[in-house]
Amino acid sequence: MILIISQPSDIHTDVVRDKLRARGAEVVVFDHAEFPRDAEISIAYASGRCRRTIRTAAREIALDEVTAAWHRRPRAPRLDERVVDEPSRSYVAAESKEFLIDLWNSLACLRVPAPQPVYRRAEHKASQLVHASELGFELPPTLITNSPADFLEFHRAHGGKVISKLPSAVFHKEIFGDDFMRFTELVSHRDIGYARSVRYSPMIFQAYVEKRFELRVTVVGERIFAAEIHSQATNHTRHDWRKYDYASTPHRAHELPPSIADRCFALVKRLGLCYGTIDLVLTPDDRYVFLEINPNGQYLWIEQLTGMPISDAICDLLMSGHAGVQQ
Repeated sequence: MILIISQPSDIHTDVVRDKLRARGAEVVVFDHAEFPRDAEISIAYASGRCRRTIRTAAREIALDEVTAAWHRRPRAPRLDERVVDEPSRSYVAAESKEFLIDLWNSLACLRVPAPQPVYRRAEHKASQLVHASELGFELPPTLITNSPADFLEFHRAHGGKVISKLPSAVFHKEIFGDDFMRFTELVSHRDIGYARSVRYSPMIFQAYVEKRFELRVTVVGERIFAAEIHSQATNHTRHDWRKYDYASTPHRAHELPPSIADRCFALVKRLGLCYGTIDLVLTPDDRYVFLEINPNGQYLWIEQLTGMPISDAICDLLMSGHAGVQQ
């Protein structure tokens, strides 16, 4: 049995689930929002054995039969409306979240992209840059700080050509949800007037890297898919391709130099992952510059625009039951 931990509205889940079922695999999808309001979960220990079960009105899932689990895009636990007072709701929400983390970490099967503590650690941007640098990637000059003085000195040192971005995904995952995003932006002259506000919260600042085009590199097990994103073709995506302008932004398959591909594989492995999406810049003078890695990044639009079989590779990985398979 293959378990996909995700929400009903996630199209990546739908595509991979349908492909797996077409191959004859048994697949179940579970969303954290079903628990605890609409689902019961039990972990029972007896005679040296452990039995883990999820029960909903529609089905029962024997988690000990799961051979691989893909942690995709689950929502937060949803509480029973009968828990009304705020202290109790806060407690139940926190306890439910911790219980689910403990549940998934107790499974002995393959986890994609990795067990939760591993991929959450891999999300940390400062650590990513250390590992990438040690593996030989070129990095843009970077400052992560809440010091206004250090920020202003960095801004001056790079002639004002500096971008800002958030140091984590807390802003849209924990605070505002996936429907709200803060894009990478150039630091403007107006922003300098508010430099003192950096003191209140850390930010990432990087020297602006001139782009020939950007690359989205998706590593799945021992397979790699690199796509060119020609973000400079339109002003809309010039500083952040996540503003998406498909009609004006060509996407093409790209063959990475072996040395860069090897570094991508090595970074994913070093972080303990079997899946990861890596963002690079190819400069006008053909240098590959590392920006970041997302342990659970989106990929489906790349597949749709380039024809690269990334979903099939994910199916191969999940059906193999181990991360080191080469299909």
